Amino acid sequence: MPLLQLVMVLIVVGVLLWLVNRFIPMQGTIKSILNAVVVIAVVLWLLNVFGLFHAFSRIHVGA
Repeated sequence: MPLLQLVMVLIVVGVLLWLVNRFIPMQGTIKSILNAVVVIAVVLWLLNVFGLFHAFSRIHVGA
């Protein structure tokens, strides 16, 4: 994925999250949960894009 496309996706996600936080009325705790979910999803996506996430697939929890 080209760097410019990566930056554009991050800008679009940031603007969409800002619009949701700014213009959609919701409780503060729900906003915090939504922000955390979006940030975690973006971080996991970035790890996958840079090829670092597949290394975590070898880690198994439980049997």
